[in-house]
Amino acid sequence: MINLQNSKRTLLVAITLFFSGCAVYAGLNFDQLYGEASPKQRILPPAAPLANNYLTDVKPVIENRCVVCHACYDAPCQLKMSSAEGIDRGSNKEKVYHGTRLLAANTTRMFIDAQTTAEWREKGFTPVLNEREQSAEANTQAGVMARMLQLKQAHPLPTQAVLEDSQWDFSLDRDQQCPTIEEMASYEQSYPQWGMPYGLPQISDTENQILMDWLAAGSPMASVPAPSEATMAKVAQWEAFFNGTSLKQQLVSRYIYEHLFVSHLYFDDEANPTFFKLVRSRTAPGQPIDLIATRRPFDDPHADRVYYRFQQVRETIVDKTHMPYALNNTKLERYKALFIEPTYTVSALPGYEPKLAANPLMAFSQLPVNSRYRFMLDNAQNTIMGFIKGPVCRGQLALNVINDRFWVFFVDPAMSDTPSVNEFYASQAHNLRLPAEKESNTLPISNWVSYAKQQGRFLRAKNEFLSEAFKNGEHLTTELIWEGDGHNPNATLTVFRHFDSATVTKGLVGDHPKTAWVLDYSLLERIHYLLVAGFDVYGNFGHQLVTRMYMDFLRMEGESNFLSLLPADVRRKELADWYQGANQHLSDFIKGDINQFDQPSGVEYKTTNPKGELLFMLEQKLESVNSTRYAFKDASLQPQSIKALESIDSVTGKPANLLPELTFIMVEPTDTKAPAQMFTLIQNSAHKNISSLFNEESNRLYELDDVTLVKGILGSYPGAFWHVKESQLPMLAIQLSYVDSEQAYRELLDKYAVRRTAPDFWAFSDKLNQLYRDAYPVEAGLLDYNRLQNR
Repeated sequence: MINLQNSKRTLLVAITLFFSGCAVYAGLNFDQLYGEASPKQRILPPAAPLANNYLTDVKPVIENRCVVCHACYDAPCQLKMSSAEGIDRGSNKEKVYHGTRLLAANTTRMFIDAQTTAEWREKGFTPVLNEREQSAEANTQAGVMARMLQLKQAHPLPTQAVLEDSQWDFSLDRDQQCPTIEEMASYEQSYPQWGMPYGLPQISDTENQILMDWLAAGSPMASVPAPSEATMAKVAQWEAFFNGTSLKQQLVSRYIYEHLFVSHLYFDDEANPTFFKLVRSRTAPGQPIDLIATRRPFDDPHADRVYYRFQQVRETIVDKTHMPYALNNTKLERYKALFIEPTYTVSALPGYEPKLAANPLMAFSQLPVNSRYRFMLDNAQNTIMGFIKGPVCRGQLALNVINDRFWVFFVDPAMSDTPSVNEFYASQAHNLRLPAEKESNTLPISNWVSYAKQQGRFLRAKNEFLSEAFKNGEHLTTELIWEGDGHNPNATLTVFRHFDSATVTKGLVGDHPKTAWVLDYSLLERIHYLLVAGFDVYGNFGHQLVTRMYMDFLRMEGESNFLSLLPADVRRKELADWYQGANQHLSDFIKGDINQFDQPSGVEYKTTNPKGELLFMLEQKLESVNSTRYAFKDASLQPQSIKALESIDSVTGKPANLLPELTFIMVEPTDTKAPAQMFTLIQNSAHKNISSLFNEESNRLYELDDVTLVKGILGSYPGAFWHVKESQLPMLAIQLSYVDSEQAYRELLDKYAVRRTAPDFWAFSDKLNQLYRDAYPVEAGLLDYNRLQNR
């Protein structure tokens, strides 16, 4: 009987493999072949032999070949392979990024919204590993991941350099098949070339065998090893600080948590640091964390007491979501000096009702404004980076609210550390309400009108306050600008937009930009609570739209702060140039109907280009704290090579707008003993204005497009790879300057690119990621290949 059953099973499997997707296979019942599916216990203790095999052999392959596309919210099919738990969770056909949904979606955040694979099954996730009989046959035939790997081996990538558009779709909004195991045969028949990795070369035979052997054995895995005792002793010290019992300490801890909840905390005295997330728990230090899972960090925890705990990051570090935040004894003492030692009274803790909790100017009014502002300034890059890396992996609607490159400065906290400033912010709290008070389901039009009116009231009150402050003849000068206390490189930042992603760096990178921001306390705080703490990637269309429209106000406020340092007659002209063809509301703003500040500038100008003069003055003023990390002229290359790089950096117009958002260039030095040099070529798109919500194309000024070349890796989503010898740089610069068509660009790629179809693609990828890790071991993360072009 047993032999008869085995023979029947073997025959059925053979038939299904032979027909590969025909009606015969469609009717096949996997339950009859391998039993009913149920989640398996695959996570082993790290010390177990099978776990060690996973950590040393299997996990590196998955990270370097799979995680590079399957890590963020927009990972295809929500399949996040950056952790053992994510692989076991599997996939889901629903898209996180769905810009037209009428109601907020249920959240599916890894390690937050469910804690077990069984719970994820209840939320609609289907397995990519076999959950039936655990035999080698079942594990390789009834598992989606195994079948996808076999499909790729059977149908390697076509040999042409550029894949046919009719057969491949690399757009971010492409239809995703996300087949279950029951649908795999149909998928294999309909899309025989769509094995994994999708649209990239197949992995090596050795790597494939490692994965197939692991899958056949039942996919045993291990979570990340526990931190050392020394690390946990530091965790205990910090958790003791965050969980003090006084009302002052509880309010301070809540404030810090709501600003750091997206960061990766680490102790900077460790060579190979462990990263942690600061989370809310129902349990006190010393007990297992009982996570409080809410959409936003300021949502009602429904707990008598909230404890702030360090939860180890269990996912592979990927660049797109990695925000390292260093902790040490100096930082702890700084927190105490800012928040604990000053004399002030916290009479009661604020509640969590949305109208209060979503407005930090109200919720934290008992904390000194200067303390809050200096806390954010100490790590200003991290603060701004929150809206760049924190809540979204893809956000064209959110990011078309900023220019492609601009500089950021900050108001000196000493200038605003006065009782009158504190009183002004307190008086304006009602005018500084934010869209998150409406939570995740919002009607856009009515709320937009309301917020527009309140912003107008705030700006008029702010201008009256400034006029009163300067009534005795004083005027704004560059003394207004924070100098980083003479040592802090966070005083100068550059923000790059890459269409639907962005990067924020320390330093004033590139030539003088078209626009710049000057941020004060209230503006910096509101940006964080609008785009980080208050933004819900799962929110409905109205929530996302109102958030984006509100950011128009905050951007213009930051720009106006910068323009207030220019001569009064120049401000409107400059603003009008930034907002050519703007709608009526913006036109009113530009004309001064909404934002009228006519106080003369205290800066003395000597040329006909005041904006250029001002930017130069600020460069000089902040030179001692201005980071030069990205200066390509400092690269270890020969003088003629630097000259060629200068030529590449000067590209404008047609060659610039034919480039992808980010091109990573690896240069092999003439000195063969020297390491390869990395550069990033950033494409900057020019616009008439950036006030259009849905038709950005109509505002483009293609002839004004340019590029910024930087040393090192900048950005998370490469669009193209170039691999050149140093001796080729002069010819590359010349050829790039003549690129005037798609065909000319393709010819350049033929000579210098490592396309997604290149046989040596994975070898190049490994070298690229290793160079990044070697240069910046703490901040480096795996790059994401979901934006790689097929050109």
